[in-house]
Amino acid sequence: MKVELISFTQDALELLLFTKDVRLKGAAQSLEDIKAWPEEQKLEHLSYMRDTIKSSWEFVGYVFKISGVTRAFTHQFVRTRPNSYAQEAQRVVDLSSSTWLTPPALNDEMGAEFNEIIAHSIKGYASLKRKGAASQDARGVIPTNIHTSIMAKINLRSMSNMAEVRLCTRTQGEYQDVFREMRRLVLSVHPWAEDFIDVWCAQHGTCYFPRYTECPIQMYTYHGQDNHKDVLAQIKRRFWSTRHEASPVAFKGKTKEESK
Repeated sequence: MKVELISFTQDALELLLFTKDVRLKGAAQSLEDIKAWPEEQKLEHLSYMRDTIKSSWEFVGYVFKISGVTRAFTHQFVRTRPNSYAQEAQRVVDLSSSTWLTPPALNDEMGAEFNEIIAHSIKGYASLKRKGAASQDARGVIPTNIHTSIMAKINLRSMSNMAEVRLCTRTQGEYQDVFREMRRLVLSVHPWAEDFIDVWCAQHGTCYFPRYTECPIQMYTYHGQDNHKDVLAQIKRRFWSTRHEASPVAFKGKTKEESK
């Protein structure tokens, strides 16, 4: 598996803050004004943005090339629809010399059988090609654990949403490994994004998949507590007996509740 960060938004932090300032009619009149802010001021407004509307996050983006991964992984990866993808096309690429991933969880006997089955499938593919079958027809016998390459364009908002569940222990190991590397590469150029790209439980203190009780982290979360059903019931009762409407106003590049 290899993950490469091909390109990313330049001056991303300042652009992120400027979009927020425009939306809330802050003091900054240009991107250059934001660039002139002291680092402390930038980080203060960035902290505010982590807990507000995420629309501005879409202005920051990353392009990755991910290679040596399985089609099983990419089938899951492309389910996140806001992203853009370009993947190696089995319809036209000759797959006769393809490699594949043997699941590490298999024992030696199962691993050997797995490899034998895949090798037989690829051999059958090559035979069909030699006999004149079109690639788009022969590809039907190719297994999902064959290696492939894909490019992905992902904005910060989508990256954040994906991290919440795809870093989770419930996610297939290959996807976890790929996303950990994607996160590492993003933080190498944008270290300020660390709190934007994290697993759900680390951000919210709750478990995204509370029925997955095998998670070794769950016992430390809110959902791992014995009384969580009682607490949720109380929240539900209070919510449905309450009617509240916020009245936010823009103030110095942030929002606050409007005085009554």
